[in-house]
Amino acid sequence: MPELLIELLSEEIPARMQAGAAADLKRLVCDGLKKKNLTFAKAEAYATPRRLALAVDGIPDRQPDISEERKGPQVGAPEKAVEGFLKSVGFSSPDQCETREIKGKTFYFAAREKKGRNSAEVLPSLLIQAILDVVWPKSMRWHNSSFVWVRPLHNILGIFDGKLLENGQGGLALGFGPRSTGFRPYGAPIRMDDFGKEELIIDFTNTTSGHRFLSPGPIEVKDFADYRDKLNAAHVILEPSRRRELIETAAKALASEAGLALRDDPGLLDEVSGLVEWPVVMIGDIGAEFMDLPDQVLVTAMRHHQKYFSCLDDNGKLAAKFVMVAGTQATDGGAAIIAGNERVLRARLADAKFFWDQDRKTSLESRFSKLENVAFHVGLGSIARKVEMMEGLVKSIVKSTGADLRRAEQAARLCKSDLVSEMVIEFPELQGIMGRYYALEDGEADEVADAIAEHYSPIGPNDECPSKPVSVTVALAEKIITLVGFFSIDEKPTGSKDPFALRRAALGVIRLILENKLRLPLRETFNNVHALFEDEYDKGTYRFSSGPEKVSETGSGFQPTKSVKILSADTLEKDLLAFFADQLKDLLAFFADRLSVHLKKEGVRFDLIDAVFALGDDDLVRVLARVAALGAFFESDDGDHLLTAYKRAANILRIEEKKDDKTYSGDVNVKLFDQQEEKDLAKNLDTALPKIAKALESEDFAAAMAALAGLRLPIDDFFDHVTVNCDDGGLRENRLKSLARIRDGMNRVADFSRIEGGGH
Repeated sequence: MPELLIELLSEEIPARMQAGAAADLKRLVCDGLKKKNLTFAKAEAYATPRRLALAVDGIPDRQPDISEERKGPQVGAPEKAVEGFLKSVGFSSPDQCETREIKGKTFYFAAREKKGRNSAEVLPSLLIQAILDVVWPKSMRWHNSSFVWVRPLHNILGIFDGKLLENGQGGLALGFGPRSTGFRPYGAPIRMDDFGKEELIIDFTNTTSGHRFLSPGPIEVKDFADYRDKLNAAHVILEPSRRRELIETAAKALASEAGLALRDDPGLLDEVSGLVEWPVVMIGDIGAEFMDLPDQVLVTAMRHHQKYFSCLDDNGKLAAKFVMVAGTQATDGGAAIIAGNERVLRARLADAKFFWDQDRKTSLESRFSKLENVAFHVGLGSIARKVEMMEGLVKSIVKSTGADLRRAEQAARLCKSDLVSEMVIEFPELQGIMGRYYALEDGEADEVADAIAEHYSPIGPNDECPSKPVSVTVALAEKIITLVGFFSIDEKPTGSKDPFALRRAALGVIRLILENKLRLPLRETFNNVHALFEDEYDKGTYRFSSGPEKVSETGSGFQPTKSVKILSADTLEKDLLAFFADQLKDLLAFFADRLSVHLKKEGVRFDLIDAVFALGDDDLVRVLARVAALGAFFESDDGDHLLTAYKRAANILRIEEKKDDKTYSGDVNVKLFDQQEEKDLAKNLDTALPKIAKALESEDFAAAMAALAGLRLPIDDFFDHVTVNCDDGGLRENRLKSLARIRDGMNRVADFSRIEGGGH
């Protein structure tokens, strides 16, 4: 069956965007084919630095014929309505319609065959729309064109069934204005649109071009196999996986020839594969004079700034060689390219060496005062103030982590000081890492130095989580101060926007707590941070206007961006507590949501997490244990049946309590029981509820669930044989109190109203 080939040739596409754009193009074209009733066997997308390509195989020559049926007006409807319907379906007489009776009324129906169009006629507009719909993280437009693309687009290759696609609309109009003098890709033609404005046109072609320098001339192709082979001959490797494999194999071979091993770096390998169309791998010398720099400095300078691979010696230490990937072949075998890259790297490392030598002349402690000039946030003051608050917070956190308080305070004090070092200013990626080196130079304990290096961790889901007590303490303090601070000034994540990475910070706190099994009460910890904020006011750092909803700042520290209405100094504490209480509620809900995201990969149900958090429990280790026990409970029939019974009891109580304007929680009167099922329920509740309370107190959640399970049969029997809303008012109230015992007793385990299910 026919094959579709499309290629979009442009200026260099950023490596990080290539895979996503290729997948997006494939999705858009395939979805468009389905909407046009065109099937296909397979579709493959490819990306290089200068092109996106898509090959779709097995598309039929034409669309299938389809039968359409439209319902018209009722027989006997006004003549104008019937005529309008006939005109819309292309009929001239009602006799061409069928009639059908629906609910006692007869209607006209028009059935007609719609002939499919040739695929070659359908594809051009479909492809143009797909090109326009590709979404880029960042894009650009040139001159006054309305067309948005990642980089200037030069050519669109479009071939179907070995033939050039012809667009009846004249190609992709970039929408330039009158007398445009803007950039014209490869001298693309200009046409006048229907409104007398000039438009720059990029029409479909059957040509492409090869490597920008090695084979820049035009290449005519007829199908995908021809396209791929000719590109390869023109020094362009189309498949990213082939480029990646070639680079990895050649780099390892060169390192091996030098008696070294290539440092494993899959991320850099992926990135470099997107930087060159024809990779040529070379090896160069770092320079022995730079090898006394910390390994992280060398790796960062090579990896992040120059995209070079590092090499390791037999002992696994960094060697004085680097592997680079050029995008072209040189007549001198690459000697000039290698020499040029060595000069660039050595110049950068010379700067790093100077910074390294200079920074070690000044202690981290002496740098602290400079943090006053580094802003944390306009509403939260300076980094220095954040550090002081971290020092205050670690006093309460060490109770849970077991860290040495003095060392935790020292690590918190010094953890941000490397931000004002010359090395970190030049290489921001090294913040924390350089702080560790400088701390060791200053004679600080290993625990303190390690905590400085690890206090940002874990940064992402795959980042290693700190486990040393001092490191865990400082990492928690850093993230909690950030979270409470931004929530306190009402700067919360909204939708997909999270400019201050608060979701990542919350997940970091969750991982630190769960992976280290810390019994850290979140509510108490957050309140401790609020107390630190309140200290700012007590110090007189701020003055407050007596006017409505206005707070004025006279210092560098906390200032809510969401207005706090403060009427007088006498109400200051009360107003602050009310404001913080609202933010605390939102922050705990935020943590419940982040915990559900973290546990989603383990198959833990969100509704169970929500049901446990609703009890006000903020000990994540205990929450997780209770959720696990609940999950096991609801995998049994007892759990599902009890949930059904709970919802039945809760619904009856909700209706009756609203109707009677009273609650029915309270002691039942055993003398009023007149059915055995009432007596059995009361007896079982008297036995089970104390067991549940004792099990919850000792955190034996499995025992609590077992006690709950024992209530299934007596509760089922109660509902099967006892009429709650009977005519006797006293008996009715007593039975409603029995239902309240079921509801309130089960709610001690979790808020069962938040749990999904119970459909029996």
